[in-house]
Amino acid sequence: MTLPKTVDVAAVPPVAVRSGGPRRSVLFFAFAFAVIADPVSSVAYAIEAALRALHGDLALLLPTMSLVVGLVVVVTANYWQLVGRFPKGGGAAAAAGRAFGPRWTFLPIGALVVDFVLTIGISIAAAASAVIALFPGLAPLRIPLALVLLVVVAGPTWFGHGGRLLFAVMTVAFVVISAAVLVLGFTTPHATGHAAATADPGRSAMLAVVLAFPVAMALATGVEAPSTAIAQLGQLDDTHRRLFGRGTLALLVVIVGGLTLALTALAVRLHIGIPGTDSTQIADIAHAAAGPGRLYGAFQLTSSLLLLAAASSSFQAGPGLLKALAGTADRPGVLPPVLGRANRHHTPYWSVVVYLAAAALIIVASAGQEQELVLFYAVAVFVSFLVGLVAMARFARRENRTALAWINSLAAAAVAFTLGVNLLRGWPMLSLAATLLIAGALYTRWTRAGRPTGMEDVEAHAEVD
Repeated sequence: MTLPKTVDVAAVPPVAVRSGGPRRSVLFFAFAFAVIADPVSSVAYAIEAALRALHGDLALLLPTMSLVVGLVVVVTANYWQLVGRFPKGGGAAAAAGRAFGPRWTFLPIGALVVDFVLTIGISIAAAASAVIALFPGLAPLRIPLALVLLVVVAGPTWFGHGGRLLFAVMTVAFVVISAAVLVLGFTTPHATGHAAATADPGRSAMLAVVLAFPVAMALATGVEAPSTAIAQLGQLDDTHRRLFGRGTLALLVVIVGGLTLALTALAVRLHIGIPGTDSTQIADIAHAAAGPGRLYGAFQLTSSLLLLAAASSSFQAGPGLLKALAGTADRPGVLPPVLGRANRHHTPYWSVVVYLAAAALIIVASAGQEQELVLFYAVAVFVSFLVGLVAMARFARRENRTALAWINSLAAAAVAFTLGVNLLRGWPMLSLAATLLIAGALYTRWTRAGRPTGMEDVEAHAEVD
């Protein structure tokens, strides 16, 4: 779940953008496909996470992932409302601050700080796994490989936010190559696996699905990105920012949902179960569908690059959030000014170091295994989802929109259930504890700083400062 920096929109002349035509189409392409890089990359590990939670029961995999995609649609519908209400950006933090008061702003902000660290860690680990699946001889070097990739991704952040169009290209490349793999897999697959595709008669299918789907809700991370990233589109008016934000959300649902369900169905069709130590399920699906040739290599390459792009997005957005919290000469902050200190490329380098160190720590702690981090990943971002949904339900009640209030409340209940099931697994409580600790620390510093105004808009400031 991240708030990716997109293309350098300042490079697009305002008059040209407002006049429509090719320039606006290029801007939308670059914006939308860069923003959805994170949720699209989540496909690389979310399906496998669900299968592991199902103990390898392929018969229940498609119902589980269908439920996951359904909940992604519900969460997306909430951010559709947020884009409409806050066209200048702000997301759940803006909604919480205006619905319940500025003190509540820090809960979704704390969740995002944790989520950015986990996005970097899990994306880097998954990219390392993709490389190892292609070159198994690197398996003994998993942790060093992941740490090298981490530094490689962190390094270019020194030079600012240029080149975000590359994220969009990586996303498109992965989608196109995935489509080719899917066509081959459903028509002329190279091979099939040996995993059983029948449900265990000794288990309750419904209970198994209900307990498994929250783990795969890592697929929803990044859904919140368009609602804050639209703050970058300063050359557009509110109407067009809404169009860009909502168009991106629609594209996100279609691509992420379509890829997830198609790859899941192909895994069931080809009997691709839990992978071996040196592979991933999505790599095994591609290998069975296309064989060991160029298409398989291209699939692994584009998936690893897309995962690195997702990590890079968080290396831009996470330090940007800390920089915004540190404030400016015109806007008081709540964090030490050193975290907002930037180089000539506007990169807050000490904030980058903070994220680099935190991500390295969790990569080492998880032994570079992305599946060890999935449980933690789906917790912090769901705190932000829950706060946003409850805030939107309150807005609807204030405006006497009873039907919408009920819809948002039911969606909040579904998100709360998902969050609760994940927390019952034990270790994910660490994610929640970190979120609450950061939120509490920010609130304390805000109080000591004299409760400066504008905290509700800190996510929007993070995108444009």
